[in-house]
Amino acid sequence: MTITLDDVRGLLSIPCSGEFFTPPANVNEDLAIAADVELLGVAYDKDVTETRTNRGASYSFEWLKEVFFKKLHEGRYDCAAMAYLLHLVGRTIIADKSFTLVSAKYLFLFQDLDTCGKWARGPAALVVLYDYLKDSTLYAIKQIGGYLSLFQTWIYEHFPNICKRDMDELISSMPRMFRWTAEQTSENVAYYRAKLDALRDTDIIWTPNYDENSMTRFQSVSLFTGYIRWCSTMVPYLPERCIRQFGYTQHIPPTPPMLVVRDVDIEWTAYPHECVEGYIQWYYRISHHRMIPYVAAYAGPSYDADAGPGPDSDAGHSHDAGPDTRCTRCHTIGGLIQQSLDLHMGGPEDQMCILLERALHISRRRDYQ
Repeated sequence: MTITLDDVRGLLSIPCSGEFFTPPANVNEDLAIAADVELLGVAYDKDVTETRTNRGASYSFEWLKEVFFKKLHEGRYDCAAMAYLLHLVGRTIIADKSFTLVSAKYLFLFQDLDTCGKWARGPAALVVLYDYLKDSTLYAIKQIGGYLSLFQTWIYEHFPNICKRDMDELISSMPRMFRWTAEQTSENVAYYRAKLDALRDTDIIWTPNYDENSMTRFQSVSLFTGYIRWCSTMVPYLPERCIRQFGYTQHIPPTPPMLVVRDVDIEWTAYPHECVEGYIQWYYRISHHRMIPYVAAYAGPSYDADAGPGPDSDAGHSHDAGPDTRCTRCHTIGGLIQQSLDLHMGGPEDQMCILLERALHISRRRDYQ
C-alpha cells in the first residue's frame, strides 16, 4: 500500500492535474532579496536582514505573517495574497524539516496570481512526502518532513485499528482530513511494530469513500504510472503496485520503468486519460466505425438537373464492357484509399479526407451507377 494521488485528492480536496513546477536556477540570497522586493513589496534592507537571519534563501513563517498583515493594511492585496499563499504551502504540502522556514524559490509559484492555479499541487504534496519517507528508512535520519497531517490522516482512513483517533461529522465545505482528531497514546514503537505485523487484509479499508460530500471527484490522472516531479525531485508513482486501493484485483506488477529525466514532464502532460496511443487507429482498422461509408460524403459530380449529366461526368460513361484487369486494379486501389481514410481519421472538412474520398469514389464508380 501507499499514498496515492487519489488519497491526496480525497483528503486535501486539491486537484491532482496541472503542470510540474520548475523554479529559476540557483535561487540564492541575492535572487531571494530581489524577488521579495519585486513581488512582496518589502524594503530592501528588511529583506537583507531576513535572509541573513535565516542563513540562506528562505523566509520564516513569522516574517511572512508580518508581511501579510502589513500589506493588507496598506491595501496592497496582491502582495498580501502572495505572502499568504507562500505561508500556506510552506506549512502544508511542501513543508520541510525545519517547520519554521520556506524556501524562497517557492515564491515564484505565485508571481502571476492569475495563472498560479495551473501548478500540480497534488503531485507536489506527494513528491515531497515520498522523498522524505524514502529518507526516513535510513538509520541516520532522525527527522522527517513533508505534510505529515496528510500521512497521519491517510493512516486513519486505511487502518482503523492501528491507533486511537476520533472521527467527527464530515463538513462538506472542508477537506475530509479535518474530520479526524488524534488522541494521545502512551504506546511505544515496539507496540506499533507488533500491530503492523499482525495486520490482515481484512483489517484494512482499501477504498475509502472519498467522494462522500467531497469537493473534488476522482480524476483519471490518479492512475498515471511513471515519474512525478516537483522542482528537481523526481519520484516513481506506480499505482499498478497498489491497484487494489482503486477497487481492482491486484496482479503481479511489471518491472518499474527506468527514469528518463527529459521524458518526465512529457509523459505527465501527454498521459492518455481515455485510451493509450494507437488504440483509435487499431479500433478504426478492425471495426465498422461509421454508419455511412466515407464515399457517401462525396455527392458525385455536379451538373444541371434539367440538362442531365455532361459527356465527361461519371454517369455518362458506359460500363457495358466485360470485366478486365482494370477492375481488379481499381478494387485494389479503392481498398488502399479506404485504409488511408481509416488511418487518417480526419473530419468532414479535412482537405486530405475530401481528396481521398473523391479518389475512392472514382475507383468505385462502377458500384454507384
